[in-house]
Amino acid sequence: MPDIPQRPGRRKLDREEGFAANPPSPFVELGVTSCFSFLHGASDAADLVGTAWRLGYDALGIADRNTLAGIVRLHTEARTARLRPVIGCRILLADGQAFLAYPTDRAAYGRLCALLSKGKMQTLAGDWQDKGQCDLDLGDLASHQKGLVLIALPGPDLDGFAARLPALVEALPTIGHLAACHLYRGDDHARIERLARIARTHGRAIVATNDVHYHAPERRPLQDVMTCIREKTVIHRAGFRLHANAERYLKSPQEMQRLFACWPEAIAAAREIADACRFSLDELRYEYPEETVPGGKSADAHLAELTWAGADERYPEGVPEQVRATIGKELALIAKLDIARYFLTIRDIVDYARSQGILCQGRGSAANSAVCFCLKITSVDPSQHNLLFERFISEERKEPPDIDVDFEHERREEVIQHIYAKYGRTRAGLCATVIHYRPRMAIREVGKVMGLSPDVTAALAKTVWGSWGSAVDADKVTEAGLDLHDPYLKRTIALADQLIGMPRHLSQHVGGFILTQQPLVETVPVGNGAMAERSFIEWDKDDIDALGILKVDVLALGMLTCIRKCFALIAAHYGKPYTLASIPQEDAAVYDMLCRGDSVGVFQVESRAQMSMLPRLKPRTFYDLVIEVAIVRPGPIQGDMVHPYLRRR
Repeated sequence: MPDIPQRPGRRKLDREEGFAANPPSPFVELGVTSCFSFLHGASDAADLVGTAWRLGYDALGIADRNTLAGIVRLHTEARTARLRPVIGCRILLADGQAFLAYPTDRAAYGRLCALLSKGKMQTLAGDWQDKGQCDLDLGDLASHQKGLVLIALPGPDLDGFAARLPALVEALPTIGHLAACHLYRGDDHARIERLARIARTHGRAIVATNDVHYHAPERRPLQDVMTCIREKTVIHRAGFRLHANAERYLKSPQEMQRLFACWPEAIAAAREIADACRFSLDELRYEYPEETVPGGKSADAHLAELTWAGADERYPEGVPEQVRATIGKELALIAKLDIARYFLTIRDIVDYARSQGILCQGRGSAANSAVCFCLKITSVDPSQHNLLFERFISEERKEPPDIDVDFEHERREEVIQHIYAKYGRTRAGLCATVIHYRPRMAIREVGKVMGLSPDVTAALAKTVWGSWGSAVDADKVTEAGLDLHDPYLKRTIALADQLIGMPRHLSQHVGGFILTQQPLVETVPVGNGAMAERSFIEWDKDDIDALGILKVDVLALGMLTCIRKCFALIAAHYGKPYTLASIPQEDAAVYDMLCRGDSVGVFQVESRAQMSMLPRLKPRTFYDLVIEVAIVRPGPIQGDMVHPYLRRR
């Protein structure tokens, strides 16, 4: 039986394969639909780029349906394979007209992003757009066409297309070509020849494409399954909704030359367009917002001023020399990496929350920073616990900093809406999360498409252990009364295995915000979320990390809400106005409770594993609790580190 991966991850090409740059190919495929045209494309970036390299391509276009969600993955894989990605999009208008749009430069790319953002954030009537929808009309495309190479995609009705074309080229003078593709219906030569005549009549030319939906012919069955899932039908009733053949794969430049031997100009046009569209995602320059920097000051100077003022408050008896040296070292590195505005933005958000009485607390590796401690982003003094700043930021790692801040879960939305109000929806957006097909979901969806009964599909899904499982267990399949020798069942399992890990749709990140100085909608398309007044970008955290874009994590923590309510009860009944900073740090009675394992409902030590470890470790200091939380993890347990540590205590 096929193995099922533990988690989808992000499939990547192996750098060890030793990719060498291919010489310029006579043809470049521009009409590529990837798996980020959700339930339309059946291949991911790794498969498409790897196949393109093996076929001899030096460049490859991508044009997903009204989205740029997959371009960073293609860009990353193309860099590995030493191919040049040609970044584009398949624009589908509300009236059914379709175009391939390729930006020639950074400004044109910004207009393309803004166009998609418009369609994803508001309807044609100007109302709030539903999540996942993108409504555009000809006027929208016309107002954003500058710098775009537009390729019109004719439908099956060439008579209607020929009648509409004069108005199209008048509204969209950047249409230079009409896409020509073999459909294998028996009339390809006559149809493409007629399309060439139509193009010449209007001063245009045809360009060759294979309308690629998968990297190899054997992926066609999965594409059929995706079509059925999308259309909510079963495979034997799908009919003409399925592609008529398995020809929508990435063909070699030589094969495309053979297919278009009568129209060599169509092959040459594809090469010319690819050469003209030189925009690269490497041109994106991320600029952090300047609102947090007062006029007349630099970000570095303002951060230093706030940090030293905070240090005086944190150390009322005088800042120790060791701490002064640490702060100076951190500020120097922050200035060198040009990330002062990132720290100022986090502080600004934390200050807003506290001004509204919202409990918040920085956590994670940011607690290693003396600057974060002095800015009151975190509450742990790194000098007291020998924490290393390099664990948070290191010049050698060349990774952007990541400051996680928890807010009361009942009031976090106030903070989120404050960010939208301050920066505007064109400059602020939540990061995306890609929802992938998990094993049980894949088995259920494919089983439904293949016409298996609900009880058989449910029995098959139950053979997968856990949400990511390890394999479809043959014994458990037999116990469920299913016959693994049944070819139909084997095919269902094989297709489900291919579907696992494919992107299903985009969702919003739990709280990772992207903030920019220039319009965010000119860097990446922004769309509305399912929740009211939420909007998010099309790239996930791995995408923005690959491009060096910083995010601000505004996270929700239920325990902070509990603590805030606890403070209110203590103040009401005992008259003691506690805050997070004034809670007694070393209370013997609390440690006595923890040593008994009496920690039900106590954040971080409430699991059964932690409760069983507490009486054995017997924590008496805060650092003991740090060890307690860190040691009950799969790594230390599997590495047989727990018992030796306990014996040495």
